Parts: sequence; structure tokens; C-alpha cells
Amino acid sequence: MTDETCQRREREGWLRWREATERALYGPDGFYLRPEGPAGHFRTSVHASPLFARAVARLLTEVAAELGTDEVALVDVGAGRGELLTGVLASAPSGLTVRPYGVERAARPEGLDPRVVWTDRVPRGLRGLLFANEWLDNVPVDVAQVDASGAVRYVEVRDDGTERPGDPVTGPDARWLERWWPLREPGERAEIGRPRDEAWADAVDALAAGTAVAVDYGHLRAARPPFGTLTGFRAGREVAPVPDGSCDVTAHVAMDACAAAGGELRTQREALGRLGVAGGRPPLSLASSDPAAYVRALAAAGEAAELTSRGGLGDFLWLTRSVPAGPDRAA
Repeated sequence: MTDETCQRREREGWLRWREATERALYGPDGFYLRPEGPAGHFRTSVHASPLFARAVARLLTEVAAELGTDEVALVDVGAGRGELLTGVLASAPSGLTVRPYGVERAARPEGLDPRVVWTDRVPRGLRGLLFANEWLDNVPVDVAQVDASGAVRYVEVRDDGTERPGDPVTGPDARWLERWWPLREPGERAEIGRPRDEAWADAVDALAAGTAVAVDYGHLRAARPPFGTLTGFRAGREVAPVPDGSCDVTAHVAMDACAAAGGELRTQREALGRLGVAGGRPPLSLASSDPAAYVRALAAAGEAAELTSRGGLGDFLWLTRSVPAGPDRAA
């Protein structure tokens, strides 16, 4: 597409979904730059229960042990308003020194722990845990759709959500679709996940040594949704994805494509179970021997059940990749 064509379409109000989403989420007065942050519109695992932050603290402790150190970095990518960092710092064992970094394009939240380094880009050369919870789903992507003739075309959109078919998909985007999300029948849609693969690869490459984890709602090649997953959220409700800055614009992540360069995929249910989060009810005998402890344990079991539930947060996918130290990485 020529620069003249791009300028004309922009004057007419038509953009591809990737550019429209970037503007809606991160442009002037963008959705994610507002003071209320993501917690004002939807509930993530971090907001659901402090058990999530405690599990991440256990994982951070494991990473420190693997690195043979008692001083370790924690890089929270897509840090929201610092909720996860705050919870992990409160849960980390006393013998572990945590160097926390919040990566977010919004301004530093008021009252955040002064130990937290707040930055708009992933820091490089650190040793520790890089944790990206529901970050990749908000890396903007283009949408493709098969037209009536069988051609795969970019979808263009206006601020009010009106769509129309654009240019044919070619080059690296076409190759990505053919490998990871092939489209065949008229009407089929896909989100082109190549920018997410690249963003994840760059984040992993930033670590000098340690472990990188991406947590998101996603899908695998064997079961891609035939009409895509693009949607919106506002004030706790799912809404139409309108790229005018009034709502979140998000889409599920092709996690196997992100994992192509390495790493292990497991469900959140499995990952949190390994870190000691389980939804089993406490024994009834505790109710008579220590009623207060029983109530606390019952509440924790309910929170654990939400984090690990089938059909809910428990179906999120965790992509975990170890980053060994090497001569070409920072010390």
C-alpha cells in the first residue's frame, strides 16, 4: 500500500485493525492511559485473589534458587497499576531481595512502592523472572477475512466499528496465516498474531537469565475459532469492539505461535496447582477445632477455585520459557 493510499484512507476514517487498536488503546486519551486502569473495566487473575501474587512470589523464589542468588529481578510486563508487583513484594520471603520493574505505557501510579522502577519498555540484561499477565492480548493485531471470491483480505474499520474489506493479505502476514491460522471458506476470520510473536520474542531476549512467563486466554492451531475472537470490554461487560477509545479492544492469543521458538504450554489450572494453589475445601473437622481458621481456609479455597476453574480463569494458558545465561548475555 502506498503512502498516498494510507493517507487517503486515514482522511476517510478507514484504518486496519492494528493501527486503529493502537490509537484507541494507547493514543492520546487512549483507553489504557486512563487513571482507573484495567481494573476499572475487567477482572484479571491478579484482581481475583491475592493467591495469584503469592503463587508468582513462589515462582520468583524458585527462579532465584535456580540462578543461585538471593537478589532477583521481577519484570511485570503490562503492569496495569502495579497490583501484581505490590502483591509479590508483600509475599516474597524475607531473605530474598526483589528488584521490581513495572512495564506499562500509562503514568506511574500514585502511592506505588518506591522500590518499583516504572518504565514504558522492557528493561534489558536483568536476571530473574519476566511475567506478562494478559499483556499479549492487548498487543494490537490486524484482522483478516476471506471474501466471497476466496481471497484473504485485511479488514478495515472506522471509529464507530463499521468494517469493510481492504487489500489482499500478502508477505509475512500471509505466511503467518498459512502456517498458524489458515483461512479457506468465505466469511472466515482470523487475527494475525505475528506482532505478538515478535513482542514476546523481544521480551524473552531482554532477559540475561531466568524465566519468562506469558499468561493469556488463547487457542491452538487444532482448534482455532472460525470467526476470530476480537471483542471489547467496558465497565466489567463484554461489548462490541469499537476502536474509539471508549472500551478495551482485545483478542485471544495464538499461544502455540508464540511458543514456536521454545517454551512449555500448560493451563493456569496446572501451573497454579504446581505452585500450591488448589481449590479443595478444608476438612470439616477444622470448623469445630478452629472456626476462624476454617472460615479463612474456606475463603481461600473459593478464591483458588475461581483461579483454576474450568471454562474460566483456569483455562488460561501459561507459556513458560527458561533463559539460560550465556556469553552473549549481560551478567
